[in-house]
Parts: sequence; structure tokens; C-alpha cells
Amino acid sequence: MQTPEEYELSRRGVLVGGAASVATVALVPAVAAGAATAPAATPTTKVSFKVNGADRELDLDTRVSLLDALREHLHLTGTKKGCDHGQCGACTVIVDGRRINSCLTLAVMHDGENITTIEGLGTPDRMHAMQDAFVEHDGYQCGYCTPGQICSAVAVLDEIRAGVPSHVTADLTAAPTVTAAELRERMSGNICRCGAYSNIIDAITGVAGAKA
Repeated sequence: MQTPEEYELSRRGVLVGGAASVATVALVPAVAAGAATAPAATPTTKVSFKVNGADRELDLDTRVSLLDALREHLHLTGTKKGCDHGQCGACTVIVDGRRINSCLTLAVMHDGENITTIEGLGTPDRMHAMQDAFVEHDGYQCGYCTPGQICSAVAVLDEIRAGVPSHVTADLTAAPTVTAAELRERMSGNICRCGAYSNIIDAITGVAGAKA
């Protein structure tokens, strides 16, 4: 017959041994599952494009946006990351003559294309006419949206010259003209939280008039 001390010792041993067995059984599949789901190497690919007139080649994760490729890999930080959802227009760049939101497109989608950022339009010593006009007409306040505004404005005038209609173009059979209504509609994807919209329209109109 067991004494109370012997009974307690054997009971404790059974409990400890049982817990150890359960832990071992649970650990084996967990280790096996961990080995089976080890993360694969991040896929990368070489991307070549012309940026501001210079040939550039990058080895990029295929998930990198064009915006992050420009800012983080090429260090062209003039293009701004605002909402990162295609709603503010701060990241606007010009790709093969068309303005796009660079946050909404992958860098690998633009292999072989020609990309122009705000740095490629002009420099402080030799500014683009649109940059000059934004300074002259105070087309900015904080300036965060300005690179996207200027890139978009340059492309807008090219669209009008090419005869591309907008939602407010009254006669689709006639070439659109540079009016305040046309410019407001075409620039509506570029948000200025400071509210410099009227000055921006004046700047674009001034450049359009000068070129005309």
C-alpha cells in the first residue's frame, strides 16, 4: 500500500510526463509546417527605362510601384507620395507623353518607356515655362502637391493641342480650347489642400497664351 508521499510523487510524475508527451507531439507537426512554409526568395527582375533623358536599369522586386522606384531606388524625390491611393495626384509623372499616377502602377510595367519627372522638366537655373509660371502666379503654398500639379499641367496642354476632349468639351467634333472650365476639369485629379486653384489656372493659362 502506497504512503501519501509516494502517491503524490507518482501522481506528479505522471502529470509531468504526460505534459511533456503532449508538447512533443504538438511540436513535431509545428516544426514540419514551419519548414514547409518557409518564405521563398523575393522575386526580382531587371527593369530598364529612360528617366529624364538618362538610361536607367534597376533590379526590382516585381511588386515595387513606379513611385517607389523613382523615390527609393533612383532618389528622385521631387515626385511626392501623398495618399498612395491615386486620389491626390502628388505623384503625377509623364510616361511616353501621358500623365499617370505613379503610385498606382508597377515599375515593371514600364520597361523600355520614357519617364519624365519634375526634375526632368527643368532645374532651378533653367526652369520649364510652367515652373516659371507657377512662381509668377503663386500657384502653390506649401508646395507639396506642386511637382504633380506642374507635370499634370504640362501634359494637359499637350492633350488640348492634340485635340483630346474632356468631360466638359462642348463640341467633340471641334478641337478643345484652353478655357478655365477645361483646365479645371482636366486638373481635377490634382488636389491642392492649400487651395491655390485659381492661381494654378492663371499659371497654365499664361503658358498656353505664351505658346499660342
